Amino acid sequence: MSDDFRSGFVAIVGRPNVGKSTLMNMVIGQKIAIMSKKPQTTRKKIMTVYTEEERGQIVFLDTPGMNKAKNKLGEFMLSEINEGLSDADLILFVAEPATFIGTAETAILDKLKNMDVPVILVLNKIDAFKGDELKEATLLYSKQMEFADIVPVSALRTKNREELINVIFNNLPNGPMYYDPDTLTDETERNIAVELIREQAIRKLDKEIPHGIAVVIDKMKERPGKDIVDIDATIICEKDSHKGIIIGKNGAMLKNIGTGARIEIEDMLEKKVNLKLWVKVRKDWRESDAELKNYGYSKM
Repeated sequence: MSDDFRSGFVAIVGRPNVGKSTLMNMVIGQKIAIMSKKPQTTRKKIMTVYTEEERGQIVFLDTPGMNKAKNKLGEFMLSEINEGLSDADLILFVAEPATFIGTAETAILDKLKNMDVPVILVLNKIDAFKGDELKEATLLYSKQMEFADIVPVSALRTKNREELINVIFNNLPNGPMYYDPDTLTDETERNIAVELIREQAIRKLDKEIPHGIAVVIDKMKERPGKDIVDIDATIICEKDSHKGIIIGKNGAMLKNIGTGARIEIEDMLEKKVNLKLWVKVRKDWRESDAELKNYGYSKM
């Protein structure tokens, strides 16, 4: 480890759907956080670690999209954002191509202006910029506050990854290696499996249903002497009508969700998976402290 070894905690913030989780996965080089185009995909703060043994270690804190809380789940998500910001040595503010700054971005900027740590503006989805739009967006945001740096990227297409990593290291202080060099995340395989199932449900279900679902693993166990993991999981929803939609005609939707999740979990575990899914109704679980705790959305 060199004398100039840099390290620190880097919070990733932005409004919903700007590509925060995709950005983090891009830097890590592996899928840890789930992704979709729908709001509330990320509900909990997710930690990942990027290490270069001679240069430094970046501990990313991917946070939920910043939005107003509409229920107790929303309040939990806001607390995850605030906790991530309070732990940060550096902040990445992720924004999209824009010719104006909306109310969501304005609220985030107002919060970031009061932070005592450097803020890097990451303009994501640069492949969507046309002509001088990138230059215009850069000027637009630069007028709002002073950024430590501005980096245009395409997280989905892995453009400007190395530049972003260089800028992050340049803005981190000298520090220790917080985690073993081989560490990618502190998330357990069980927790990642929960999120991968929820990701498939989010992608395949429409309208308001994804906002009202949670997933719990009832059993996750490797078969003795075999390279097969048996997983029993339950998708929780808030309404009987939603349960019917999640199951689908003759169980087609539930099977579709299960097939997609099984493939993703097999990629993660590098083992065959036997996944069984059930659906249960828990009305208004997003307003219940006990239910939120059961589904992992609690500080307790």
